[in-house]
Amino acid sequence: MGRLVFCVPSTIFNHVRVLLQRVSRAEVRVAGRVAGRIGIGYCLLVGFTAGDDEARLLWMADKIAGLRVLADDAGKMNRSLADVGGAILVISQFTLYGDATAGRRPSFLAAAPGPVAQPLYERFIVLLRERGCAVETGEFGAMSEVELVNDGPTTLWLER
Repeated sequence: MGRLVFCVPSTIFNHVRVLLQRVSRAEVRVAGRVAGRIGIGYCLLVGFTAGDDEARLLWMADKIAGLRVLADDAGKMNRSLADVGGAILVISQFTLYGDATAGRRPSFLAAAPGPVAQPLYERFIVLLRERGCAVETGEFGAMSEVELVNDGPTTLWLER
């Protein structure tokens, strides 16, 4: 019996990945201390690949800053962060590029290595702040504990 082989173009992994959760509050702790804390807004888990660039970061920062997924008085997703005075908690998350299709342990080969991902992470934070977003962060590469209350629940997967 023949074996199926799938060829996946490497460009499929050239995306900034963001898991956005609308929250009523969120915090990240590193070594038992609070590194970042927000009230209403978005908790972002962010992953990068080696192919990510300024254009992708700009698109993602613009998209997130302008999203209207916070509830209005009627409970509809119609308000942006600026409309409600919300904030963003950004946490680096290379495991967004975990591939568990083969075997029992995920592979993280598609994730950008730390020396590539850290400048992308730092630049992404700057771009969000330049768009008027109040931003708190975790610590890049640190083992962290994330606690949040997902409002809705509302969770979006964003790629560019």
